[in-house]
Amino acid sequence: MKTAKIISLIGLIVMTAGIGNAMINGDFAADGALILQNPWGVVSLIDLYTGFVLFSIWIVYREESILAKIIWVVLMMVLGFWTASLYMFIASIQAQGNWEKFWMGTKYKK
Repeated sequence: MKTAKIISLIGLIVMTAGIGNAMINGDFAADGALILQNPWGVVSLIDLYTGFVLFSIWIVYREESILAKIIWVVLMMVLGFWTASLYMFIASIQAQGNWEKFWMGTKYKK
């Protein structure tokens, strides 16, 4: 569990730095247009959003509240794996070393 916590925290830090850099130095519209003109850019986006959807399925399964499910999935679609890193970090803290609780969230029963 400690490894999952460390990896998710590293992911959160690296993603924060990357998003910050892109916001400061990038042009979302111009850079996005270039990505969409490149077939491998399109494949990368398809791959990325497939990952977002798959991770979101885990979130929807784990969360009990409809509002929490909606908020987490929207954040996932907008902020991507930054959200996944944050979600996984929080889940690892809440699980208190219990892998079943980590994977199952609110569905976990002792």
